[in-house]
Amino acid sequence: MDINKDHVATSRIGLSWHMGYDPPGYNPPMPPDGDPNRTRTEPPLHPFQPITEETAPSVNIKEMGTTNVPEVKNNIHTLTIIGQVEGHLTLPAQNKTTKYEHVIPQLIAVEQNRDIEGLVVILNTVGGDVEAGLAIAEMIHTLSKPSVSLVLGGGHSIGVPIAVATNHSYIAHSATMTIHPIRLSGLVIGVPQTYEYLDKMQDRVVRFVVENSRISEERYRELMFRTGELARDIGTVLVGEEAIKEGLIDEVGGVAHAIRKLNELIKQKNNRGDLN
Repeated sequence: MDINKDHVATSRIGLSWHMGYDPPGYNPPMPPDGDPNRTRTEPPLHPFQPITEETAPSVNIKEMGTTNVPEVKNNIHTLTIIGQVEGHLTLPAQNKTTKYEHVIPQLIAVEQNRDIEGLVVILNTVGGDVEAGLAIAEMIHTLSKPSVSLVLGGGHSIGVPIAVATNHSYIAHSATMTIHPIRLSGLVIGVPQTYEYLDKMQDRVVRFVVENSRISEERYRELMFRTGELARDIGTVLVGEEAIKEGLIDEVGGVAHAIRKLNELIKQKNNRGDLN
């Protein structure tokens, strides 16, 4: 028996009208007004459909792993520095990264938005691109609004300048911070010139950390070039309270401490107009 393909396609389309949805890729015109048999409804979650109260649980499960995402007070912006700080080169897809081209617009928006009164920086990073991390640290430090950082898990390598860039810093009891010299991977052409460039870059990092924390330059360099503690590198790992004793971080604490301190700084700035 011969089958008319156009008839089959038409039958499928007709069936879709009665079932209440359209086949993929098909967008027929709306049925005439008053026709009860040609009532068409949209799919429950169209890619371009705005999120409503009905569709929000589905979106939250896919993106957040939960049906209900708690609302937060919108005068505080949260910035997460996770995984590896990605710079001028794109890292492999399996790497968790913080892209500095995503962070910079956020910080500009924090500075310009009058509704945002403070910034919380959450760190759990292994480090990454030195110049990108230092650029993020400089932007956080030069904000006119109060900022607080919290190191959870780890704030290693270039994460150290980012952690000390805020007005006040916290570290969890179990969190660690690794201090080590700048490293370079790949082909090196002109060893003396490259070494001089790396030495100048390292001086920039050391200077920033020293100026924004209580540690001295001599002590920081001593920790940076310590041998025998790291298996494949030179440097030092500081755990929780040790970062406080060395003068890198202000206090040991968690989320509640960071939010409480930020609200204090916001209130202080609103009353006095400064953060001193």
